[in-house]
Amino acid sequence: MSKLVRRITIIAAPIILVGAIMLSNSFAENKKETTTTPAATIPPPEVSVLTVENGNVTTTLDIQGELMAFDKINIFSEVAGTLKPLSKSFKVGTFFKKGELMLSIDKEEARLGLLAQKSTLLNSITLLMPDLKIDYPESFANWKKYLDEFDVKAPITDFPKPLNDQEKYFINVRNLLTQYYNIKSTEERLSKFNIYAPFGGVLTAVNTNQGALIAPGQNLGELMNTSIYELQATVPLSDLKYIKVGNSIELMSDGIPGTWKGRVKRIGDQIDRTTQAATVFIGVSGQNLREGMYLRGKGNGEKVSDAIKIPRNLLVNQNAVFSVKDGLLKLEKVEIVKIVREDAIVKGLANGAVILEEVVPGLSEGMKVNVQRSN
Repeated sequence: MSKLVRRITIIAAPIILVGAIMLSNSFAENKKETTTTPAATIPPPEVSVLTVENGNVTTTLDIQGELMAFDKINIFSEVAGTLKPLSKSFKVGTFFKKGELMLSIDKEEARLGLLAQKSTLLNSITLLMPDLKIDYPESFANWKKYLDEFDVKAPITDFPKPLNDQEKYFINVRNLLTQYYNIKSTEERLSKFNIYAPFGGVLTAVNTNQGALIAPGQNLGELMNTSIYELQATVPLSDLKYIKVGNSIELMSDGIPGTWKGRVKRIGDQIDRTTQAATVFIGVSGQNLREGMYLRGKGNGEKVSDAIKIPRNLLVNQNAVFSVKDGLLKLEKVEIVKIVREDAIVKGLANGAVILEEVVPGLSEGMKVNVQRSN
């Protein structure tokens, strides 16, 4: 048995040796092929760039707010009486032109009282004429002319101018001036029985009807000007430096088609503590506008010098952008002046610097890139 094992060992040894040599040669060949085959290389990413040209950049302001009537007044009565019917009804939605009669209160009683006052004055002047002719004959002719032209139904005219102090005292002591000014006051009050529209507008509220008894100080309704409106918009505190009185704003509505030109009229001084924003009043007029409409728009604000506008997504960590120099990426620090929707106005880039025009995923500082210029 041991002889048989010994023979098998003698025969197998050379075979194993030859197999080991062949296997070793195979590994060596594979290693040689591996070392001689060049490694696969990844080409640098291609990037689109632009050249920085600093200049004056006009800021864009986003505006939105509610439309309010510029002229809106409450209508009050200063006198008492019964409301008379008119051809045009005093109802909500009724339009009145500027100067058109809106309300008329019965003034017959007040008119008769005025006539009584004038008659009393006429009688007082008539009674002093004999004394005036004797004591101040040089003034008699003027007062005689005034008396002859006196008409109780016409507006009262001014008294003759005194020729001297004695005549002035003579008239005053007879209480004529008091009667004169009482009549002027009544005439002025009589004019308030008719109420005219101070501007063209529509009634938005009515608190009375024809035939109703009106009391002094009573609120009769509300009149709104339909030709001039103001948009009350809020502007963040950080943007106030870019908006000025007179700036033009283009406005639009999501509810109806069309655009309207507005202009900044006033800027509020107070800042809302919650929103840190100020109220800006924009004047606007045109067709199809209604109070309470929600309008939005944008306008050009003040210019920022020595700056450039770039897409907002080019910002890295909100304080830098990628530049390209000698085929390598470099982060350049920038100062963000203003961000408007998808754009950013920045400062701090040198004229002629080459920066990325669009974002490519996976970029990092120091990476080699292939430049594809767009301008």
